[in-house]
Amino acid sequence: MSAPLPRAFFDRLPEEVAPDLLGCVLERSSPEGTVVVRLTEVEAYAGPLDPASHAFRGRTNRNAVMFGPPGHAYVYFTYGMHYCVNLVCLGEGTAAAVLIRAGEIVEGRELAVARRPRSSARDLARGPARLCEALAIDRALYGADVCDPESPLRVLSGSQTSAGVRTGPRTGVTSAKDVPWRFWIDGDPSVSAYRLHTPRRRPAPEARR
Repeated sequence: MSAPLPRAFFDRLPEEVAPDLLGCVLERSSPEGTVVVRLTEVEAYAGPLDPASHAFRGRTNRNAVMFGPPGHAYVYFTYGMHYCVNLVCLGEGTAAAVLIRAGEIVEGRELAVARRPRSSARDLARGPARLCEALAIDRALYGADVCDPESPLRVLSGSQTSAGVRTGPRTGVTSAKDVPWRFWIDGDPSVSAYRLHTPRRRPAPEARR
């Protein structure tokens, strides 16, 4: 087993860590087996300085791990049905993180398919919720140390990609939506589609009657 990335890798600004994660691999070990995904798309969030971050309004029970040391997993539940995973950056008390948005399954494909039987090969880990489902990432991995070789969730260096790295606005956020902190491998089919957040309109009084 290769050694995970050192903690110093994550002890940097999230917008510096994020592009360097592209091409790295995320390993998830479980009693069922191991699934490995090569990271192809990520987003950086700057904690209390970033209106789009879960930590913008301060520390809560939900986001507490973001305020801890770097190199740990912040897993959250969204829309009442999906999990997403972030990797904590910078030093303790700063709450910066990188959201893992998409990747290509490079090991454990049969297990990933068993978890997502209706998915195409391209879509197995295309998008943050699908990625977590394929790797069986849930609240039990909240706070997992991705720098620990014995951790069930680890980040390892990968082969450098010959494709370029693109950057653009983060997808689906309501605040700071023009900040170009979404990073992806150009042309990779596993990269998720960009989605501009559009707030739901409340129906007019006549329509509600």
